[in-house]
Amino acid sequence: MQKAIIGKKVGMTQIFDELGRVIPVTVIEAGPCVVAQKKTMENDGYVSVQLAFGDVVERKLSKPELGHLKKAGVTAKKHLKEFKLNNADEIEIGSEIKADAFGVGDRVDVTGTSKGHGFQGVVKRWNAQRTPMTHGGGPVHRHAGSMGSSSDPSRIFKGKIGAGQMGNEQITVQNLDVVKIDSELNMIVVRGAIPGPKGGLVYIKSTVKNVKAHGDAGVSKNPQKASARNPQKASRG
Repeated sequence: MQKAIIGKKVGMTQIFDELGRVIPVTVIEAGPCVVAQKKTMENDGYVSVQLAFGDVVERKLSKPELGHLKKAGVTAKKHLKEFKLNNADEIEIGSEIKADAFGVGDRVDVTGTSKGHGFQGVVKRWNAQRTPMTHGGGPVHRHAGSMGSSSDPSRIFKGKIGAGQMGNEQITVQNLDVVKIDSELNMIVVRGAIPGPKGGLVYIKSTVKNVKAHGDAGVSKNPQKASARNPQKASRG
């Protein structure tokens, strides 16, 4: 069953597991969200649900936005987001989705907007190397070097590194572990980092991937099978 929720990034911290290992985690204030609309195959050609998140005063919304929410019996909300879920038919309009919809051990994809850094040069944006600071190298120490021939093609191909807008783009981090849930505080704690600043809006959804846990990667659960595949290595050990 697929699940989804809208939340805000609170910040990063660390916790310890039962073996005493430190785990870097991100705390997310998730929900409560209200289902404001459902898309059906008959009317729209696909199935999805629209969630509303974040209370706001009515004067800050337009009349069409207020009418859309009041039609579903939902109070004024600041954010709307549509999620395509395979079990959307089972979710009713007006129902509330909280952080406890997810559970410890679930795998989620988190989408957010990365921090914006404005217009940056190639050294900061692409980690390019500057030219020597001595022996008459200036004044182009932090400029991009030569990127193409002189006469043919007489231009720079698309995709080359260059100065430009850095950050402020939508990024999705996939397959993160949910390590803790607090339904009273509407809190979801996931392993690792997620995009965006503190207080940034994020979308959490059941992961589209299906892989083993982080701790199982490259580790054989049956040492006898491992030794049978490579008896020389087993004998040396």
